[in-house]
Amino acid sequence: MVVMGKIVAAQGILGWVKVQTFTEYLDSLLDYGTWYAGSEADWQPTKVLEAKVHGKVLIAKLEGISDRNAAEKLKGKLIAVPRAEFPEQDDDEFYWSDLIGLPVQNLQDEALGIVENLLETGANDVLMVNGEHGQLLIPFIDSVVLDVNLDNRMIRVDWQADYLK
Repeated sequence: MVVMGKIVAAQGILGWVKVQTFTEYLDSLLDYGTWYAGSEADWQPTKVLEAKVHGKVLIAKLEGISDRNAAEKLKGKLIAVPRAEFPEQDDDEFYWSDLIGLPVQNLQDEALGIVENLLETGANDVLMVNGEHGQLLIPFIDSVVLDVNLDNRMIRVDWQADYLK
């Protein structure tokens, strides 16, 4: 399961919920007709009856949730989808969720840290790497990120620990 959002509040009196997404695009969750609500220990499949972008969140009507009280009970639950349902990517494309948690090593075999998050800057994405050198911001561009090996769980970069942080 890949966590893609979180229910943050009830919306209205008819059982709609507000969902803060953790995806690159706000509407990415709209591609899935069934969401899994809960936590890492307990995922419950939940059919999405209707959903749409509403400002900076999604609002959704979920099967079995018919009033505000029921919607409020879902507050704080994570929303996930099975990884197997993600579309296939090209060889040079990666889901952010696949990169988070990977160790980063430079050409001198120096461990720079672990990818904690990614930032979208408009020009390019940026790896936020935390390690013994503190937080490094590494641009996710071909000249810097030389290899992403998901099988061996490693990212190799042409970057130094003492570059601008």
